[in-house]
This record gives sequence, C-alpha cells and structure tokens, in this order.
Amino acid sequence: MPRKPRVFVEGGVYHVYSRFGSGEGVFEDPEEALDFLQLLRFVKKRDGWDIFAWVLMSNHYHLAVRSRAVPISRGFHYLQGRFSQRFNRRRGRSGALWQSRYQARLIDEQGYLGRVVLYIHLNPVAGGLVSDPTDHVFGGHREITRRTSNSIVDIDQSLLCFGETERLARRSYGSAIQQGCRELGGTPAAQCSERIWLPNDRALAPNDSAPYVDVLGRSTGPDRHQLNAAEFVRECAAVLDIEVETVVGRTRNLRAVEARRLLLALGRERWAQSTNELAKALARSADTVTYITREGIARRLEDPGFERMYETLDAELISRGPPRPNQEPSEKTDDRP
Repeated sequence: MPRKPRVFVEGGVYHVYSRFGSGEGVFEDPEEALDFLQLLRFVKKRDGWDIFAWVLMSNHYHLAVRSRAVPISRGFHYLQGRFSQRFNRRRGRSGALWQSRYQARLIDEQGYLGRVVLYIHLNPVAGGLVSDPTDHVFGGHREITRRTSNSIVDIDQSLLCFGETERLARRSYGSAIQQGCRELGGTPAAQCSERIWLPNDRALAPNDSAPYVDVLGRSTGPDRHQLNAAEFVRECAAVLDIEVETVVGRTRNLRAVEARRLLLALGRERWAQSTNELAKALARSADTVTYITREGIARRLEDPGFERMYETLDAELISRGPPRPNQEPSEKTDDRP
C-alpha cells in the first residue's frame, strides 16, 4: 500500500528526527557528521529554514526547524538522500542507509517548542554520551552558549522560547539545561554555561519577515491556488509577458532561458508542481527539467536580481488567482480577483 503523502504547514515548526538502519553508528565518524552538517547548512540557506535546535547522535539526529514557502519534505528528501548517496559512494556500499523516511511532528505551541529545544540539546546527556551538553561537539547547545562560531541555530529565535530579552532568556535556558542535566543523572559544570557577560541587555525579536504559524495555529502564508502544470506554465508566461510557444520551444535566447529557470524553480519549490508533469508541459525530459530547476535555484541563491524576479513572479501568480472558466489562462489582464 502506498504511503500517505505528508501535509505540511507553511511557516510551521517541526521536530524532525531519523535513524540509520540497523542502528549503524554513522555519526561516530566526525567526517561523516561534518558532511551531514555541510548539507544541512546548504538546505537551510536554500529553503529559508529557521533552526531552533539540532543534535547528531551516533545513529540518529534531531532537529527543530521552521519551514517557509518551500515544503520541508523537499529539504529533508534532499538532505537524507544526498547524504546517503555520498556515504555509499565513500564506503563502496549500496542500498538504503536510513531506517525509514524521517519523522516530523508539528510543534503547535511556544511552550512545547521550548521543551523540544531542551529535549534535543539534552539528548547527549540522556544517551549517556556526556554529563554536560556543552561537551558534545555536534549539537546546537554549544552554539547558543557561544562555544563555536558560524552557528546553524538561529540563536535569537531559539532564545525567544525562554524569554523576551537576551539576558532573561539565557538565564532561563541555562537554568533549564542544568536542571535537565541533574534529572538525567548528569553533572553540569559548576559554572553555569549560560552566564555569558552581556554589556547591555536587548529585546529579542521574532523573525516574522516570512510566513509563520500564529498563536491560533494558522499559517500567515499566502493561499496558492491549484494549477496543473500546463496552466502553471501559461500563467507564468502571461506574467512574464512571453509567449508560451517561446517557453516551450527550443529557443535558446536569454529571455526564454531565464523564463524557464524562473518558472521551474518556482513551480518545484512553492507551487507543488511535479517534475514529470512539468516535463510534459514543456515537452522535455524529466532529467532536463531537473537540471534547469537546479540552475534556477542556484541563481535565486546567488543573484539578487534573479531573486527579485522570482519573488515578483510568485506574488503576481498569487494575486491573479485561478484562471477564470471563460478566460484563456494565457491572456494577460489587469482585472484581478
């Protein structure tokens, strides 16, 4: 029986975890752990994640992550799949590396998120690896306590689970970590790891520049109406003011190439368009569509001008609404619903 598709909420926060098959201690090798973290950094930047907590144990990982417009299913499919490919290539092995697809639980209240952050960062103590989470190298606790730079954790967002100002939040987080250590039989350092010297206190602000889930559990993200692949291509062409035939054809001029990169990257990332259906709509192979999509995503990450066109196209598609029954989808009109 096929597995049920996952339903994800734009801006939702999830506790995500996964284990290696047969309990293999893959992350006992620091090089493998570093490779996984390199991929995690890439996906975080590509998909716009906020990360509240993370830890790598010997045979599994935990993450608390907020999704954005790109469903987290795409990010974790890439993260686990790409790591598995690279690991198998390095070790000369084949077959599945992970025990199953990742598990993702929606965190629907702020207090619960704080408990998940503590649970994740105390996991090495609970597993008997260390007596203080500061001693565990591959975890977000060291980033919050400023034991390392270039952090994966969005520190202010994580601290907001424990207080509205940095000083208060750090004190509350540190006390909770120490209490958790003692309850788990650990021996936290005598000097609280959260007593970081702060010359000035400051208010912590949530990152609400992108969609998030409000206190009532509702996503603030826009409603993207359903379009099949052919409709999506026609609507994109209309917004970009380019003929559908030019986009679908074999023309290699810069405008046509950029239009394909834009609509494929946007379609795959935000509009739930499948590679195979887009391939049919564009009369191209799935491999070609995948290649052009990757080009578009790379341009979005590297080229501010391309990113602006990407965001503008997304906003225009949303504002146009679904094609009207008696209106050609490719017809450009200023009469928006």
